[in-house]
Amino acid sequence: MSEKAAIEQALAPETVESLSVDLRALGLTDGMTVIVHSSLSAIGWTAGGAQAVVEALLAVAGPKGTLVMPTHSGQVSDPATWVAPPVPADWHQPIRDHMPAYDPLLTPTRSMGAIVDCFLRHPDTHRSAHPSFSFGANGVHAARVLEPHEPAHMFDESSPLGRLYELKAMILLLGVGHINNTSLHLAESRASWAAKTPVAHGAPVMVDGRRRWVEWQSIEPDEDDFPKVGAAYSAAGGSERLGPVGSADCRLVPMRELVDFGTDWISANR
Repeated sequence: MSEKAAIEQALAPETVESLSVDLRALGLTDGMTVIVHSSLSAIGWTAGGAQAVVEALLAVAGPKGTLVMPTHSGQVSDPATWVAPPVPADWHQPIRDHMPAYDPLLTPTRSMGAIVDCFLRHPDTHRSAHPSFSFGANGVHAARVLEPHEPAHMFDESSPLGRLYELKAMILLLGVGHINNTSLHLAESRASWAAKTPVAHGAPVMVDGRRRWVEWQSIEPDEDDFPKVGAAYSAAGGSERLGPVGSADCRLVPMRELVDFGTDWISANR
């Protein structure tokens, strides 16, 4: 939607204050640990744009809360695996040799959205060390959530998702569906299905002050069936709260309950 269309459809601009009211009505509370997936355009025209959304989320979570967002940089990976778009095969090795090492302060996100990019620039937001699938966190549990995040532990028990599960975090889908629900990759890592096979991954990182190309084995993340998981969870009477934040349709879901359900569902249906 264009900005002009968003203005024409809005009765009034969204603000930090109006978004805070909506977030509280949805169920966010002071001191909550929450992982957020978001679409700025879904919220409607907002005075301050992504900054207003980030400020509202931080205000509602309060000084005792923790906000987490995926800050993935999928471009920092083995070019042999790229499909959107692919690059010529004879480019693969030059890219591996010359791609800059992942830097949590400098490496940009890829296709994560304006809210994530704004959140990552907040001075109190920290970012995990995974070159391709990092997370950002802001709040009292930030260090516990983010550290460590080794390459081989993209989304498993030893990743930020595993620590969020331990902390009984909530999942906020802010104008997006379960296709964007990164937490279900923890369910995927736990589940068993016939074709589950680790594949090779690689990326450049800094090791003892020097750039190194590192490789590891892990399953290939696949979110294609996540909407079906979410629909089945809803149909089974899952403990989710639905409501608007601005113009966005939103869900607030307990991570433990959904991940446990998703683990069983993927094992039975994938």
